[in-house]
Amino acid sequence: MENAPLQQLTPSQEEAVRHIEGPLLVVAGPGSGKTRVITHRIAALIDSGVRPYNICAITFTNKAAEEMRQRACDLGASGGAHISTFHSLCVRILRRYADRAALRPNFSIYDQKDQARCVKQAVKDCRFDTSNFPPARMLDAISTLKNRLIDAESFRNDADDFFSKTLAEIYLRYQNLLSENNGLDFDDLLMKAAFLIEGAPEVNTELANRFKFLLIDEYQDTNHAQYRIAKALVSRHGNICATGDPDQSIYRWRGADINNILAFESDWPDARIVKLEENFRSTPNILAVADSLISHNQKRKLKRLVPTREQGGDVVIRAFEDENAEAAGIVRSIEMLLEQGVSLGDVAVFYRVNSMSRVFEEALIRTKIPYQVVRGVEFYNRKEIRDILAYLKMLVNPEDEIALLRIINTPTRGIGKTTIDRIGAYASANRISLFAALKKAEQIDSLSRGAKAKVAAFVEMFKRFANANVGPVAPLAEVVFDVSGLSASLLAAGAEGKDASDNVSELISAAADYDRQSEEPSLIDYLQQISLFSDTDAYDPTTGRVALMTLHAAKGLEFENVFIAGVEEGLLPHERTNSYENADELEEERRLLFVGVTRAKTNLHISYAQYRTIRGQSLRTIPSQFLFELGCNFDQQSGIDEDCDFDDEPVSEAAGVRFEKGELVRHQSFGLGRVVDFVNIGENSTVTVKFNTGQTKSLMLKYTDLVKV
Repeated sequence: MENAPLQQLTPSQEEAVRHIEGPLLVVAGPGSGKTRVITHRIAALIDSGVRPYNICAITFTNKAAEEMRQRACDLGASGGAHISTFHSLCVRILRRYADRAALRPNFSIYDQKDQARCVKQAVKDCRFDTSNFPPARMLDAISTLKNRLIDAESFRNDADDFFSKTLAEIYLRYQNLLSENNGLDFDDLLMKAAFLIEGAPEVNTELANRFKFLLIDEYQDTNHAQYRIAKALVSRHGNICATGDPDQSIYRWRGADINNILAFESDWPDARIVKLEENFRSTPNILAVADSLISHNQKRKLKRLVPTREQGGDVVIRAFEDENAEAAGIVRSIEMLLEQGVSLGDVAVFYRVNSMSRVFEEALIRTKIPYQVVRGVEFYNRKEIRDILAYLKMLVNPEDEIALLRIINTPTRGIGKTTIDRIGAYASANRISLFAALKKAEQIDSLSRGAKAKVAAFVEMFKRFANANVGPVAPLAEVVFDVSGLSASLLAAGAEGKDASDNVSELISAAADYDRQSEEPSLIDYLQQISLFSDTDAYDPTTGRVALMTLHAAKGLEFENVFIAGVEEGLLPHERTNSYENADELEEERRLLFVGVTRAKTNLHISYAQYRTIRGQSLRTIPSQFLFELGCNFDQQSGIDEDCDFDDEPVSEAAGVRFEKGELVRHQSFGLGRVVDFVNIGENSTVTVKFNTGQTKSLMLKYTDLVKV
């Protein structure tokens, strides 16, 4: 390998890189250099005579794909190789073979907000009550079906109970609305691509000839649709390289199936298996607690976490009185790190749910420490951003009625609901799109002369935009912002409008960055990138700010100093997961903490609050069972906060009592219930009870009054 010297690789990395033909599974522990392996493998394939054009590498975020492209470029191996996310690949395939997939190539990609509006309309169109059939629940059910590759017609044919039949009607109407608007949601991108690749032999052949070597990163996070796409793409040659780690599978809630990676050898009996066990990121003590934690999981591929760094740094578990004390204590620790010369960009605070960021933001603001909340999709959910993007979406896809209805009177231009309803009725009667009806406003007798003039001005404005829709995106966005009246309306709105206007300026700057980085910038490609944007893509390591993010968003990142807050029963593991009734969900929550722990390079601080305010009430919490699985002895931890004094805690009479699964028990607050789990770890034993109220609680015996009945 002329451009990628093998002496830079470990023996296991070199084994994975040198493998050419046939299936390969690379089990890559955290910090083991899997991106290096993938990029060097691309270079090795090219050096062996494979054309870059015949290589396809897939990962799960735009940021990871960009890093992979850059590192492959540094090895002189990027030109012609396709490196993208799964969704981006599917968009490319569907636009290329739109006619075979029964699509129009200029389809819109509906984000979560657009999907929510569409499914709400579907529920109403089917004349169901949105309180009995909440749109969010319906959309979640539809997403699950699509991930399992069950389309609306198939589901309707198999529906055999009231709920299923109702859902089938809503699903079918939702899909029809998408079709009428020439739109696809995120799940459609995968489902329709899978059906196309599996069902059209000539497409399958052409793609197999194009992508003769498929490399998939984060294979443990693939769902059923992605799994089927991958199998179909390589069905003719079997050259699949899957890289991943079952211990880092944390997206079960959105369809990821850990069994895809666990069953790789069954799918490919002749596969070579390579384990990357050397960890180049974390100190030995961090890896020790990570290994101790994850060893409690059953669904995994056994591997070691072998440290390559010398001992150093701290692993500290701390208890605080409440969430405010926890935030203040963590910020005090960050101030101490600053005094030691640590850069703020080397510090991150992780938590289980987004709502937990508030107390940390307030504490950082009080101490004037700069921070960034890594929740990137929030930027694209702001009203002013969605408004200008709706204009741009209309230029690509004039049939996008959701985008059109958003902007037809934004800013106010005198086209009210009555006018829109009359135009809509004309469109329905003539079976044309709403925008096509706007162009024929003069023929709609029910419209007043004034309304016709306003509609004509709106249509004329779009003609001007269409003339400017060539090449770079940023200049077009500026024209739209100015000519549409959005700029003037924000200017007239005072300080609030100034902030919104600044946000639009930021969007235009981002579009300019896209223009500079693209060989052939186009609006359709730009909108595609935005629609597939994720939280992780928003993290900017160059800002020199403390990073606040959920544990899910932390996947793929690393920091010298990591703080993980709120490691309590009900938060981690989260109470919504039903983790004590479902072993798979409990294991996923454990993997989530494992991911957080292994983001830390040198110092790891884990904490919990003894009381936490929930809906205005300060409630007693219980330390997560995961804390005890880390293998740390609390009483010997030198870093315990002064707020924590275990010896002074009242000890319940239940402490020391053993409980059996199925036993009937009574709690003074929660009432009667049955034991579903008992973890015997001495004085810190916990018992999990499902109470007759429907609640499932995990209780530490020495802190609770639990009586056998």
